[in-house]
Amino acid sequence: MPTQHTEYQYNLTPFKEIMRFILYRREVGFSAFFINVFGNVIAFMPMGFFLPAVTGKELNGVQILLLCFLLSLSVETVQLLTRIGCFDVDDMILNTLGGWLGYLVNRVLRPWIRR
Repeated sequence: MPTQHTEYQYNLTPFKEIMRFILYRREVGFSAFFINVFGNVIAFMPMGFFLPAVTGKELNGVQILLLCFLLSLSVETVQLLTRIGCFDVDDMILNTLGGWLGYLVNRVLRPWIRR
């Protein structure tokens, strides 16, 4: 029985996969489009929201961006090294955006949270 050789896939081109899912959203279906484009954003929003409370420090937006980017880079690097999942620079962009949006929600809700 012949063995099938599959090469590890990765994306180093910013916005390549995001644009592909936007352009072919009808072909891939709404679920695949939503999960791939918005799933990473939504998944990282709690990190940006809770990171200031977890660290006990007053973090600004730039610090949150950097920390979310570094965590996302770590996750993607583990995927690259273990060849589980797919290293994708677009995931890092979306994850970082999600963390930053979570931080913005935290800032907006902060007056009500402290009450």
